[in-house]
Amino acid sequence: MPKQVINVAADDALTQIYRLANDEGEEVIAARLAERLELKPASMAGMLSRLKRDKLVKVDAKKRVALTADGFRRAENMVRRHRLAECLLVNILELNWWQAYGEAHLMEHSISDITEPLIVNRLGNPTTSPFGAVIPGSGNTSSMSKKRLSEQVDGTTHTIDRVFEEDEELLRFFESEELKPGATVRITERASYKGTITIKVADKEIVLGLQAGSRIWVK
Repeated sequence: MPKQVINVAADDALTQIYRLANDEGEEVIAARLAERLELKPASMAGMLSRLKRDKLVKVDAKKRVALTADGFRRAENMVRRHRLAECLLVNILELNWWQAYGEAHLMEHSISDITEPLIVNRLGNPTTSPFGAVIPGSGNTSSMSKKRLSEQVDGTTHTIDRVFEEDEELLRFFESEELKPGATVRITERASYKGTITIKVADKEIVLGLQAGSRIWVK
């Protein structure tokens, strides 16, 4: 079996740690990681134990999980291949935008050192995914915004930097409301007591729950 498809579960755990810490600026703890990976606590504990044994992660005294240098390189490689797969699916194969994450997750483990440069060449070396995330190793050195739409104040105008890609139902909603990277959003009301944020996009008013608003990062 090709080596890149042997340790799928470990790769998934490493990439989620990478996404949470590097992309979202979140503190990574076992409970949060288990939620993202849809694992039971015992399974998550076993996974972290194996990753520690293989020197891919480290856990500090406060139970915070971080990638080692080797773990970071491995996670970054998988994230790169995942985002290249998303570009291939959306830009070349014309798959629905909201379906790209799940399908790319199936493909990322099968992209090899041989096929990766062919994909990059066919795509013209893209620097961001269809969801606005930077593709590691593409030469794009810009930092992804950590500013969430849900945390911004009334009367401010923002450009969507990227959106959370792992929730297919939410992505379908974002697509229907034109909430994609590059869109301009104006906040007209942030009602914390109601748990909503009202925004204007292309002269259309949209009411979002703060949870949905937290899945959009803005510049």
